[in-house]
Amino acid sequence: MKKEHAGSKIEIFENKPIWQALAIMAIPTVISQLITLVYNIADTWFIGQTNNPYMVAASALVATIFLMATAIANLFGVGGGNLVVRLIGSGQQEEAKKVASWSLVMSAISALAFSLLCLIFMNPLLRALGASDNTIGYARQYLFFVVIIGALPTILSNTMSSMLRNVGYSKEAAFGLGFGGILNVFLDPLFMFVLMPEGYEVMGAAIATMLSNVIAMLYYIYIYHKVQKETILALPRKLEKILPESVKSVFSVGVPSAVSLLLYDLTNMVINMLSSSHGDLELAAMGIVLKVERLPLNIGIGICIGMMPLAAYNYAAKNKKRMQGFFSAARIAGLAVSIGSVILYRFAAPYIMSAFIDEAETVRLGTTFLQARCFATPFMFLSFHVVHYMQAVDEGKISFCFAVIRQLGLNIPILLLLNAIFGMTGIIWTQLTADVINVIISYVIYARVMKKDKFQFY
Repeated sequence: MKKEHAGSKIEIFENKPIWQALAIMAIPTVISQLITLVYNIADTWFIGQTNNPYMVAASALVATIFLMATAIANLFGVGGGNLVVRLIGSGQQEEAKKVASWSLVMSAISALAFSLLCLIFMNPLLRALGASDNTIGYARQYLFFVVIIGALPTILSNTMSSMLRNVGYSKEAAFGLGFGGILNVFLDPLFMFVLMPEGYEVMGAAIATMLSNVIAMLYYIYIYHKVQKETILALPRKLEKILPESVKSVFSVGVPSAVSLLLYDLTNMVINMLSSSHGDLELAAMGIVLKVERLPLNIGIGICIGMMPLAAYNYAAKNKKRMQGFFSAARIAGLAVSIGSVILYRFAAPYIMSAFIDEAETVRLGTTFLQARCFATPFMFLSFHVVHYMQAVDEGKISFCFAVIRQLGLNIPILLLLNAIFGMTGIIWTQLTADVINVIISYVIYARVMKKDKFQFY
């Protein structure tokens, strides 16, 4: 099968001007990331309208478990999708088709296993994350619907979205997640304040999130049917047998991507546990801040995700100049967004916090936290950017090392140290401290990889 038969989108990968191609791939992804963020924030915002900080704290605790589901989607969506586009770039369409099918089946199996584990270990898991007697009841409500029932549609939606994007269907990939997010915003108040009785607002938000992900999954099933005649994607009927080197390649990129997110999640768990030791109001304030600060980060991640298939395709096609052009363009765009967000959060933090909850002390704490943590945003983007690029050029071991260094080597130890010395003040300044060090280490390693592969350093 010739390369041009892999789909109708090859022009984007091979011939479109770099900035135009990046815009075609990244803009829908950024929009999708923002809408996904909006519906994650919507839960926090609507729950915050109860003016019950215990409900807000409970949703913050479960958000870290929900991120684990996204990590599973990254394992097969990013790992499988990245291999698929490289196989297409090197002309191996039949293996690309099998890998896409295999990845989707494996993500479904993993989702079911994850749901079962969360059901069995629900109470000890929530306690380990810092749930108190005031928050654990609400946390159980949220966890049951969003994760235990909702993990399968969430993981499959993200995996199918990644596959579509990697074969050039960025708009279709973004629309499903975006539509699910918008739907969640409308369903939240319906379930929380109309259908559910008072005291069950958290359960209402959880049901709304779960239903929106189910509908997004159904949309992707429809799109798979629609594009199967013109691309390598198709709904699987069995677990395909793929080449051993393909399995290795999926995991070499997917595992670092999943581990990176899991370690990020682990760091947030540590933040939540340390914050909860200072009080439930501190935990509620930090929970809001961790959601709000994801606005520029999600835009940056969307840019990086849009860059990945473009860089991966040209890496496989041995077009080094174009590959590195995408790296530079994505970095410029992401830094511009990050610097703009620092300015926004420094001046607008009190108004942002007040929009989430009308409780004076929580607003005061959150304002202080957000104004400090925002300085880390440009350095966080640079960290994500290098990791995504290493994944695109099949340097899974390097991206894995980056994830371990950033979270286990820097973030968590610095969190524990600064919390012990400065309390909450240390917690809020940890991110900047860790990511400045991490960016220096990452670029030293990146420069060595570029030199080894005889690429020009950008």
